[in-house]
Amino acid sequence: MGGAVSAGEDNDELIDNLKEAQYIRTELVEQAFRAVDRADYYLEEFKDNAYKDLAWKHGNIHLSAPCIYSEVMEALDLQPGLSFLNLGSGTGYLSSMVGLILGPFGVNHGVELHSDVIEYAKQKLDFFIRTSDSFDKFEFCEPSFVTGNCLEISPDCSQYDRVYCGAGVQKEHEDYMKNLLKVGGILVMPLEEKLTKITRTGPLAWETKKILAVSFAPLIQPNHADSGKSKLVHLPPVMVRTLQDLARIAIRSTIKKLIHQETAGRNSNGLRNPPRFKRRRIRRRRMETIVFLDKEVFASRISNPSDDNNCEELEEEEESKLEEVEKAVPELKPEPPINVLREKVLSLPLPDPLKYYLLYYREK
Repeated sequence: MGGAVSAGEDNDELIDNLKEAQYIRTELVEQAFRAVDRADYYLEEFKDNAYKDLAWKHGNIHLSAPCIYSEVMEALDLQPGLSFLNLGSGTGYLSSMVGLILGPFGVNHGVELHSDVIEYAKQKLDFFIRTSDSFDKFEFCEPSFVTGNCLEISPDCSQYDRVYCGAGVQKEHEDYMKNLLKVGGILVMPLEEKLTKITRTGPLAWETKKILAVSFAPLIQPNHADSGKSKLVHLPPVMVRTLQDLARIAIRSTIKKLIHQETAGRNSNGLRNPPRFKRRRIRRRRMETIVFLDKEVFASRISNPSDDNNCEELEEEEESKLEEVEKAVPELKPEPPINVLREKVLSLPLPDPLKYYLLYYREK
């Protein structure tokens, strides 16, 4: 499934292509996609395919095509502080992007059938938190994953603001999925070969919208052959933040605001030079003359051989001058990004253990 957009050379080029094809339409979704490198969720030997708009499967590990994930993210209409349930959470790629938007006061849960995939997702999540250059630009709602069949969720579980199912849902399970939603919530799932968005508008009221045609493997039905009993899936409890966590969130937020104010002040005072780029070549074009006569319109090109020659000479002269300027001023390469938040925290007059706590013990 996929192949709707051109392959990219890197994650940013993949996102550019998704934007151009209108699969990514909002700034929040774009920021989340740019912050999480899709290649980090591939096994090393398959990374050459990471920026193609194609699904990938190896054993139990599975990633949907980027165009599918972007449509899902847009349809979910994510906002900070919401609760999210990912059914068939897989590698955790989607859950991590969602967590960047939900922020520190959201809820981010995933249910995955295969225990080996849960371990893989936890490894990828740990790698993202420790090493990602973009982590400190957000306050993250870390996903929690549990093993089990998403068709056997305990009936006493909490309902969610947003739910996504990453496998094909049979018609007989539609109501089961709907009941996982709060009133006002949004459910996105493949239903009858269509990616479908269902909004719960009331206790017994729903709005349904078909998004696009898709082909997903169907949900695996529960197997009770061994014990004859259902193995209920108990979702993680919604934890209350500790005072220590709240303090860290508040301090990091305050430092980010100070950095933003300082940056805005430097830019307004003209202390920072804007980036320099090569000038675009401007070619002279012949003028078209439009003549109006008794409500009729006649278009004609007015030129003669001497005019044409003069234009060509001027173009050649201007191009040669521009080439000389471009040779004299080399194209500037962007400097590697600096994690300003990290630098600020490390400069604070605080004990080192507290600094490292504020940085989530992340690697540089």
